[in-house]
Amino acid sequence: MDAAVVETRAAEELEPGQRPGEGRGRSLSGEKARRIIDAMRRSVARRGTAASTFDYVSREAGVSRGLLHYYFGTKEQLLAEAVRRDCELRLERLERQLSRAKTADDFIDLMAENLQQTVREDPDFVTLVFELFTLSRRNEDIAIEYAGLMRSTREHVAGMLAAAQREGVVRLHAQPEAVAEVLFSLGDGLALRLLTEPERDFTGTIRAGIACARALLTD
Repeated sequence: MDAAVVETRAAEELEPGQRPGEGRGRSLSGEKARRIIDAMRRSVARRGTAASTFDYVSREAGVSRGLLHYYFGTKEQLLAEAVRRDCELRLERLERQLSRAKTADDFIDLMAENLQQTVREDPDFVTLVFELFTLSRRNEDIAIEYAGLMRSTREHVAGMLAAAQREGVVRLHAQPEAVAEVLFSLGDGLALRLLTEPERDFTGTIRAGIACARALLTD
């Protein structure tokens, strides 16, 4: 079926017998996808997943409720897609930044700055990741999605670390995936605390985190 026809039908509502999520894997237009995902991000960060209904998100995005049902099935799957796309974009940006590193200190400083910039400029992203984790504890489908997301991001960063080691920028003291896992654990914990006490001076804490990273990445 022509994609335009499918989208027109979805714009009215699901047809009888049409299953939610049947359109997953098909491509929405970039502009529509951006509006939907941006609306979901804002809603979940401010209202939580329970209040982020398809009715609300579709109105915010300026698209039909049927379109969301057809392409994502559930609001939980839409949240998973929003987080996945965010992670992909952030990993691409991190990879570009780290490609400039000439020394281990450069590498570590760039990672630390990336974390602080994310918390400072886009705290909603951190909220969405933790929201998705909470959902994964109660929803088997989301648990699979979340585990896959964690695996792909870990493998991606492990690849960056392995490449940096081959180039002589860092010297890893464990396997790349193990180091990536520890770095993510440090970053997730720090992000949670930075958001919890935004007025606190975390300079000493960041320095301690950098010292931990240095122990894993340098001689």
